[in-house]
Amino acid sequence: MKIHYVYAHPEPRSFNGALKDVAMITLAARGHEVRVSNLYATKFKAVLDPQDFRIRVRHDLFNPAQEQIHGVATGSLAPDIQEEIERISWADLLIFQFPLWWTSMPAILKGWFDRVFAQGFVVDIAQGKVYENGLLKGKKGMLVVTCGSPSEMYSPSGIHGDIRRHLSVIEHNILEFAGLSVLPSFLVFGVPSITPERAAQVLKEYEQVLASLPV
Repeated sequence: MKIHYVYAHPEPRSFNGALKDVAMITLAARGHEVRVSNLYATKFKAVLDPQDFRIRVRHDLFNPAQEQIHGVATGSLAPDIQEEIERISWADLLIFQFPLWWTSMPAILKGWFDRVFAQGFVVDIAQGKVYENGLLKGKKGMLVVTCGSPSEMYSPSGIHGDIRRHLSVIEHNILEFAGLSVLPSFLVFGVPSITPERAAQVLKEYEQVLASLPV
């Protein structure tokens, strides 16, 4: 299987870094083809702005959606966006790994979605090509998320609220909106206080999840 792995954590020696390393080893050993976008390492530009469009529809007024549709149609988006679009087009599965910050993804990953999930590429709203008809239909998506708080704080009765509700905004309103079939998320709680024994167990569990993916 062809997998595009989008990784958003600033510290390679973190537990997130260990998760990513396990993923690379496991997926390669299983015979998958993997391409990685390490957003912090490459200093990925997170802000959608007029510089993303090499051939503008209008110069007097900046309409991001209009410019994205035109940029996709003409292949004139900024090179870093074009590269990500090519990786997504190539992939069968997109895996997004990130720490949960303020109940959502880090800003650099949100910027990745803003810029790369361009209208005309992932959806065509005018033609009703969203959700089950989204332009990424036939591909799969998966979230790998680490949390600072323990699991009971992210339970339905927990003080933070159900983690599924937080992630549904990403899974449903972004991934499924674009037509992706969403696989079960891999979640890790209480990372700042994780013991070496628990860390080893979680890494093994993640290895097993990845090893169960169809080749």
